[in-house]
Amino acid sequence: MDTITNLKAFVATADAGSLSGAARQLGVVPSVISKRIDQLEWRIRAPLFNRSTRKLALTDVGERYLPTVRKAIRQVDDTLAGMARASGELEGHIRVKIPTTLGVLYLSEILNNFLRSQPMISMDIVLADRSVNPLEEGFDIAIGALPELYGQVQDLPLCLMKRFLCAAPSYLERRGAPLRPADLVDHDCLVFTTSGARWEFQSDQGLIGIDVRPKLRTNHGAAICQAALAGSGIAVLSDYLASAPLKSGQLLEVLPGFAVPGLWLKALVPSNRIELPRVRILLDWLEQSLKPLPPWDNTQRANA
Repeated sequence: MDTITNLKAFVATADAGSLSGAARQLGVVPSVISKRIDQLEWRIRAPLFNRSTRKLALTDVGERYLPTVRKAIRQVDDTLAGMARASGELEGHIRVKIPTTLGVLYLSEILNNFLRSQPMISMDIVLADRSVNPLEEGFDIAIGALPELYGQVQDLPLCLMKRFLCAAPSYLERRGAPLRPADLVDHDCLVFTTSGARWEFQSDQGLIGIDVRPKLRTNHGAAICQAALAGSGIAVLSDYLASAPLKSGQLLEVLPGFAVPGLWLKALVPSNRIELPRVRILLDWLEQSLKPLPPWDNTQRANA
């Protein structure tokens, strides 16, 4: 099993980009990770990383064989999980991608509760605000709300996220409130990079699309919310961020007659992973945690 341990150190270092990051992920000190990689490089008689004082970069050999090593580790984990199932225990490793802000606020707690309920399962949780093809990037589950679809990947809806066009009272007092979506071109807009600067609204005439002018563009949802609260501009915010400040009056809904279409939070799962018992039970756990109401809705109702 030393070889498997060394291979896992190689993958963790490639994912984290540093020995210290891999050490945190695997729960050891950096010197242990360094020793494991040295042993692996000695075994294959080739370097896997170009080392410098600033960063680690994969060599050609490391780049070429990283997907193969990742697949081999998953096969070993699957085999061990199958053996564990024979004894009635679920065992193995799950790699999950979740959105950053939603992950920090809600999904991390859901996943940690799952891990406490399954002592023989381990997990990698990667926070990223971009579309991920889980089959290509080695994830068992990729959670997100973007509409992309991928071949040989199943798309499982988890919950609907409502969205609102919002601004602080101070901004609306200073700049005035837009009366129709076209007026947004004359306003300071706070844009979530992944969603883009084309905003859409529902109307009696159908869907209206407007290309807005970004006053701020960022890939972090919480930063958009903070900028809106500070009066920096108008933002499209999901309900898990907008509900509390809308209720308290820190934010006001803008253009309430033109609804912003909601987004479905989805789990993207490779077809060859979805029937693995540990993946299936995590999907069931996510559905139970997010339906019929997600926890941010429950929180708002509890505080009502």
